[in-house]
Amino acid sequence: MIDIGSLSIELPILIAGPTASGKSALALEIAETQGGVIVNADALQVYDGWRVLTARPSAQEEARAPHALYGHVPFDAEYSTGHWLRDVLPFLEGGSRPIIVGGTGLNFAALTEGLAEIPATPPEVRARGDAESHAAMLALLDEKDPIIAARIDRQNRMRVQRAWEVLTATGRALSEWQADTPPPALPLDRCHSFVLNAEKVWLADRIERRFDIMMAEGALDEARALEPHWGRARGAAKAIGGPELIAHLRGEMSLDAARDAAIIGTRQYAKRQRTWFRARMKSWQSVELP
Repeated sequence: MIDIGSLSIELPILIAGPTASGKSALALEIAETQGGVIVNADALQVYDGWRVLTARPSAQEEARAPHALYGHVPFDAEYSTGHWLRDVLPFLEGGSRPIIVGGTGLNFAALTEGLAEIPATPPEVRARGDAESHAAMLALLDEKDPIIAARIDRQNRMRVQRAWEVLTATGRALSEWQADTPPPALPLDRCHSFVLNAEKVWLADRIERRFDIMMAEGALDEARALEPHWGRARGAAKAIGGPELIAHLRGEMSLDAARDAAIIGTRQYAKRQRTWFRARMKSWQSVELP
């Protein structure tokens, strides 16, 4: 793992890795050993509706070290990478050394590479994108933004739709916006940056066991509390396992089927994360697991 004693207490620490790889435990160990504030960089742990299902630190863990940007966004709000970057900046400006941890590669890219100031997508364009076919959006990107079309994860509808929305709403390719990206808030040479590299079979087993622990600790109760408001859930609806548990509560699938679908979805998500990290975090220090 990491020799914590060798880390400079003056430098921020970044910890990325796939879901269920032990990022939060490592961040807590560093904070308890050297001090610092643990800052969330996960796109789903920001929402106040899910604690158990998104594996947010427990109240007991939060009592052991300062934590920030966990559960601070309303369940029915939109929260983008741009929102997160603005929220994290104050932690870079003094005070306790930040230990920034999460599995959302786009947040780390925005922090260490910069983020283009792209106008917000109008609701009517978002609605058109929701109704558009995946193939049609890719075809437009291939024609109008071949740079992004070649770079993007073409199987990830969310990323494809985002590039399509930018092109449609602004008339300008996402790759052009990105070419005008301002300097990063935290270049890699001004921090310790680690990416956890978990072996596939080991991680798959941890994902299954963790979901069962989540269920034992009240994930279904969380879903039950949120079910009456599910229709207005926005980003929080993307929590893996959330739609499945809601479907179970509504009598649309068995609990066993919901469990299996959530575990499969989490493993697929972990695969996408690992692909991103290999492609985009080659300059980070790789930490081999287990």
